Amino acid sequence: MVVLICLCALLWEEVHGWGFKNGIFHNSIWLEQAAGVYHREARAGRYKLTYAEAKTVCEYEGGRLATYKQLEAARKIGFHVCAAGWMAKGRVGYPIVKPGPNCGFGKTGIIDYGIRLNRSERWDAYCYNPHAKECGGVFTEPKRIFKSPGFPNEYDDNQVCYWHIRLKYGQRIHLSFLDFDLEHDPGCLADYVEIYDSYDDVHGFVGRYCGDEIPEDIISTGNVMTLKFLSDASVTAGGFQIKYVAVDPASKSGQAKNSSTTGNKKFLAGRFSHL
Repeated sequence: MVVLICLCALLWEEVHGWGFKNGIFHNSIWLEQAAGVYHREARAGRYKLTYAEAKTVCEYEGGRLATYKQLEAARKIGFHVCAAGWMAKGRVGYPIVKPGPNCGFGKTGIIDYGIRLNRSERWDAYCYNPHAKECGGVFTEPKRIFKSPGFPNEYDDNQVCYWHIRLKYGQRIHLSFLDFDLEHDPGCLADYVEIYDSYDDVHGFVGRYCGDEIPEDIISTGNVMTLKFLSDASVTAGGFQIKYVAVDPASKSGQAKNSSTTGNKKFLAGRFSHL
């Protein structure tokens, strides 16, 4: 009888940790863990890191390579990246929430390439550091303000940060730039922010932004959005603050109309069309 009571108490404690938040059913324990999981690629681009280099990238930021369980925990609350990366113990894979024709082979879960015998293969990295959430993250709240690393101080060289936003199905994301100051060059090839109207940086390209003019507001077509910030090895600037709010379908048209009449916000000259 005592054993049964203890078992019920343990089960209640576990069940109590589960609940709905922003339309996503999750366990608060692994939600806290998953908040520290993030994707990194080399400054030179995708799939450039050996296993040793991937470990160094994570350790340089005070973290370590994520385990399979940590990456799966992040995936369960919506962490979706269409890019294979190193994990702990030399494993390679990537998290898929919603499969697509060019990502995930039509499956959900961790697309697992297994433990690689050749540690010189080149992939991205999945890091785990629950105490370093400043550069990138997964957001499911209905509204939030996020900033470039170190803001209001200047950001560092060689930054690669991803922010993934996922709201309730049926909602849209209204994105507003509050402050914006990045190194300017005519082609936005040095420091820039890229925005994707999707949950990865493969589909739904919206634009690339640099310089110090504040871009116009953007409203997503769905309930997910990705932002990528990259800085090169020279010249930094003040960085940025970006705000998003959830927009219900009924109010989307009104929000769009209001944002289009602000007048004082302009697209940067460095904005690209999708290639």
